Amino acid sequence: MQADRVRETERINDAFLEEVVPFAVHGATIVDARGMTKNGWLVSDGRSIVETGCAETDFETDFETACRLVHVEQDHIVNANGMVMTPGYVDIHSHGAWGSSFDDGEKGITTARAGHMAHGTTRQVLSLITNPIDVICGNLKTVHDMMPDRPDILGAHLEGLFLAMSRKGAHDPNCLVDPTPDLVSRMLDAADGCLRQITIAPELPHGIDAIRRFFLAGVVPAVGHCDADYQTARKGFDAGAGIMTHMFNAMNGLHHRDPGPIPAAVEDPRVTIELINDGFHVQDPMVKLGFGLAPHRIAFVTDAMAATDCPDGHYLLGALDVDVRDGHARLASNGAIAGSTLLLEKAVSRAVLELGISPVDAVEAATLTPARAFGFDRRNDVTGFPIGLLAPGFAADVLLLDQETWTVRRVWCNGHPVR
Repeated sequence: MQADRVRETERINDAFLEEVVPFAVHGATIVDARGMTKNGWLVSDGRSIVETGCAETDFETDFETACRLVHVEQDHIVNANGMVMTPGYVDIHSHGAWGSSFDDGEKGITTARAGHMAHGTTRQVLSLITNPIDVICGNLKTVHDMMPDRPDILGAHLEGLFLAMSRKGAHDPNCLVDPTPDLVSRMLDAADGCLRQITIAPELPHGIDAIRRFFLAGVVPAVGHCDADYQTARKGFDAGAGIMTHMFNAMNGLHHRDPGPIPAAVEDPRVTIELINDGFHVQDPMVKLGFGLAPHRIAFVTDAMAATDCPDGHYLLGALDVDVRDGHARLASNGAIAGSTLLLEKAVSRAVLELGISPVDAVEAATLTPARAFGFDRRNDVTGFPIGLLAPGFAADVLLLDQETWTVRRVWCNGHPVR
């Protein structure tokens, strides 16, 4: 298995070096945040989507015309045979896969990205675990240096160092600190523009000030790993926090006399709310409740660690020992949940097939909503083209899924056929 994954990692990495070619897909059920289209088709010039449509009304005219205009060769026309076609999945909170973490240097990043790419996650914000500040700054530089050659890497998310000790989860308590101005400046300098998100407990002495500074620097702060009361969480969102890190996990919960941070996020339309839909971090009734509380603002995330898509056994999360049993990761020292082994492919499929969430809402939670959290649903310098929809002008990030199991069968990322 290890040798196969080494080859797959090399193949996916090499795919980004190859010239893209125009391609087309027809005979699919198109699902994105705008709705569902039976017998749909899509034409790409190799970088972006140039046209989509429905074969029942315009196949012989618009589809064939679009293929001719961008010179799609017959070998690059795919008959989906009824498969589901969605935008590529976007994961804004994950730590690794295939035995590697995003903190493990360039080799670790390419391996872990291949693990998620093979299951349809075409774009990813790389979450870096709590470590000493020197290590974190070095990891940020690695992400920054890889981004020009890897359009699938959207930047970095720092889940630490600025977390509440009482809600630290699997983060190393010896590294947790208050976000003083000097540390904020050091992180921003090290990131050099690649930092997308940082999780901060707003109740820390310098928490609100740090949120404001990161926001003004173009980073999206996230409220999470916190013990904040309702008013403090509101202050955090008003200061610029635009995300809630994995709602329900590593934070004080809902209480009728002590509301805490969750209602503050739910009632604020500016806030994107992360949710780990693995049936373990968050039980199914609470996942469905989340969709009802904040429609169109729920972003599925994996919080996946190195053991993702790997056998049970012993792994590392930063410098901490983790045991994985039955697919659930826990710290060896105290049994605390230590991330997940979830893939967005599974989060979407279980939402549709097990929870009864509509396909449109489930796909939106893995595509447009996380993209919108950073403005990637609009044309920008990071992605080049908008991402999150199967629409003209959007990047050619396309998945074909088995219509019965919702497992990923084909993957295009930025026009490159990577699976």
